[in-house]
Parts: sequence; C-alpha cells; structure tokens
Amino acid sequence: MTSYKELGLVNTKELFAKAVKGGYAIPAYNFNNLEQLQAIIQACVETKSPVILQVSSGARKYANANLLRNMARGAVEYAHELGYDIPVVLHLDHGDSFELCKDCIESGFSSVMIDGSHLSYEENVALTKKVCDFAHSQKDYVTVEGELGVLAGVEDDVSSEHSHYTQPEEVEDFVKKTGVDSLAISIGTSHGATKFKPEQCTRNADGVLIPPELRFDILSQIEKRIPGFPIVLHGSSSVPVQYTKMIEQYGGVMKDTVGIPEEQLRKAAKSAVCKINIDSDGRLAMTALIRKVFAEKPGEFDPRKYLGPARDELKVLYMHKNKEVLGSAGQA
Repeated sequence: MTSYKELGLVNTKELFAKAVKGGYAIPAYNFNNLEQLQAIIQACVETKSPVILQVSSGARKYANANLLRNMARGAVEYAHELGYDIPVVLHLDHGDSFELCKDCIESGFSSVMIDGSHLSYEENVALTKKVCDFAHSQKDYVTVEGELGVLAGVEDDVSSEHSHYTQPEEVEDFVKKTGVDSLAISIGTSHGATKFKPEQCTRNADGVLIPPELRFDILSQIEKRIPGFPIVLHGSSSVPVQYTKMIEQYGGVMKDTVGIPEEQLRKAAKSAVCKINIDSDGRLAMTALIRKVFAEKPGEFDPRKYLGPARDELKVLYMHKNKEVLGSAGQA
C-alpha cells in the first residue's frame, strides 16, 4: 500500500473548490510516456497551473503500474527542480471496475474515476458508492469522480457509438446516494478526434466543419440542482486544424476531424466545470511533429530527434490551454 502523500501528490478536493469559486478549470492531461509527462510539467510550471496527470486503464497497462507511480513521484520532484511546486494529482481516467480503482488507490493514485455510465442507473449508483466508500476510508482521503450520461466516440479503452445527455433530474440523487466528489456529465462533448458526424455540423467559408454548440442549458440545470458541486467535462479536445493539416501534409489521413471550440470550453470553465479532460489534442500535436521530422529527415533514427520536437510542441499546446482556454494559469 502506497499513499499518494508519500509521492508528493494531492487529491482534487481543495483544488476543485478553488476552481469553482475562481471560475477556471484544472487541466487533466492524459499521458503514457516520458515526453508527454515532461511537456505537461514544463507547461504547468511555467504557467503556474495546478495539474491532473491522467492515466487510463490502457495507459497503465502500456507503461506499467510501477513505472507510472514513480513517474508521478518524479513529476513532483521535476516541478520542484524547475522552480515552482505546483499541485499535482495522479488520476485514473475511466476506471471500469471496483478492483481497478482499488488497485490504483493502493498503488498511490490520489484520485480515481469510476465510470458506471454504461450500467443501469441503480447499478451505477451501487458501483460508484462502493468505490467512494473504499476511497474515502483511506488514511489519506482519495477523491472519486463518477459519471452520469454517455459520451460517444472512441479513445483508448473507451468506446460508445451513441451519446446520451445527462438527465439533470438524476444528479442530486446520484451525488447524495454515492458520496462522489465530482461528476462527469454529458452535454455534447465526445471522445476522439472525430467528435461529430459531418451531417451534425456546418462548414465555414474555408470548408472547416463547425460543430453544434454544447448543451449549456443542461449544464445550467445541473448547476441549479447541485450548486457549487464540481463538474467534469470529458472528450474536450479542440482538435486544432493546424495539427490535422500537418498530419495530412506529411502523409497521414485525418478524415472529417472536428473538436470542441475553445471559446465554448472557456465558457464552460467559468461555470461549475472545474476539470476539463484533454487527450486527443496532445496525440495530434505529437503525431504531426513526428511525421514532419520523418518527412524532412527520412534518415533520422534517433528517437530523441523526433520525440524531442514533439515534446516541445506539446508544451506550447498545453501552455496555450492553461492560459487561454482553461484559465488555470497563475492558480497554482
């Protein structure tokens, strides 16, 4: 059993309370390798932003649970080395079972998500409560994120063909019965780089797909029912056109990609939405820069020479998100 405090980590409770009151959202950046972690910590230290290091079940298998735990410890020490001790959370993204959440808690995670959104309402309540009871009983309180509503799209181990909006009339009962610390909701975001079908969108003069607006009316109803309660948005990558075009320029295929406009995410971050998940944007930035290096230097075979530029671009992307989209810069 490893407590997250031994690793220098914090849970999300105080961070979310400050974010809700301050009108900003804390970045939850997914990672599974060294370069991603370096970029996240560099960007968040330079912008003085708190950060949630987010690990999916698939990423944990890919990177190894013991290595990930020590990478999180190293991230805290790296931030200190860079000159600013930002709050760092290690969070399980889309945990699908009590056993997985328990294992992560016992290995040093300071926060876990239990996603029972694919279950019936009663089963979701029971599973989420079971995880909360265990997490909250630890000597060092571990925070738990639950989910109501289903996001469409595919990303890592998460897949759903159809989305189902969160029902505002369920949220108060769910929070009360489970004891959950934050709630992921579905208001139109979606997993992956193709978040909407072309027929759901309009096109601007340049032919770029414009997605439908997020359901801020549902968010408003939820806020009224559970005022001040921390809300989470998944599937919130913006899918920047400069990266999809670069991927295609250097031989990749990115068909009908469309993300969530950044101005909508900034609007959401000023509400009770205090955690915004971003994964696909980082994948696109890395892939674009790696493809560029391979195209311009076909003889290159030193991983540092193509992963380094990818890491540097990730840092630029994350600094932009903290400053211009989430509003988390300066909040550490």
